[in-house]
Amino acid sequence: MSNADELLVDVAAMVESEQSNQMSLTVVTGGAVITGRLAPEAVWRQRVSEILRDSDRLGPFSGVFTHDEPQDQDRPARGEPPTHLHFHVARILQGSMGIPETGGMYRVAIKDVSGWTVGDFSYSDS
Repeated sequence: MSNADELLVDVAAMVESEQSNQMSLTVVTGGAVITGRLAPEAVWRQRVSEILRDSDRLGPFSGVFTHDEPQDQDRPARGEPPTHLHFHVARILQGSMGIPETGGMYRVAIKDVSGWTVGDFSYSDS
């Protein structure tokens, strides 16, 4: 999509303003289906930083997610509408399974979402 879906931007803005991580969403982007819960960007960045910090090989990258440098091109200034969705406990759907099974952390540009629905998909063995 060349223009971001205004309703999806409103959903992302509400997640950001409420500092909530309970909004479940499924999106189609770049041919992939991603399902999970949205988190405010600051919460998402902090969690990714913690995960990286605990890694022997990736620890040096943890600071990239928590530094307080000037806004970059992809980050909206305060008061501006969000430009990205920040998923946690998320999976990429493939066939009858989600990858990874335990859920991952994904950042998706809102302008790249071609379809979406409220809620996430769960799997069962039956």
